[in-house]
Amino acid sequence: MEHLATTNVLLGIMAAVSVLEGLLIIGIGVAGWMIYRRVMTLVNTLEQRHVAPVVSRVNAILDDVKIVSATVKAETERVDDAIHKTMDRVDDTAQRVQANVRAKTRRVLGILHGVRAAVEHFARSAQHNGRSEHGVDGM
Repeated sequence: MEHLATTNVLLGIMAAVSVLEGLLIIGIGVAGWMIYRRVMTLVNTLEQRHVAPVVSRVNAILDDVKIVSATVKAETERVDDAIHKTMDRVDDTAQRVQANVRAKTRRVLGILHGVRAAVEHFARSAQHNGRSEHGVDGM
């Protein structure tokens, strides 16, 4: 029976250790849950105090950037349109000036050709008359 008493004592010790292990596991679970609650409270507090204001500032900055980029885009389109209109006017003016210069140049060239033709005609007439008087033509 001694063996049975020793076995019962060992079984009692094992049962007590198992109860202690169970209580320890429950205690660790409760402590873990309490730590989780505190961490979540801290995270929520940090989010409310620091992250939310930063997010709102970033959103405001992004809204401002959006407005500025839209304004710049509109002004760029306006300036581009003005440049194109100015270039078209300059091209039109250049074509008109070119046409006027050509017309006036043609008149001057026409007059010069006429003067040249007249000078050549008079020069040939003078040569022809000069040869006739000297008898060169009679040969």
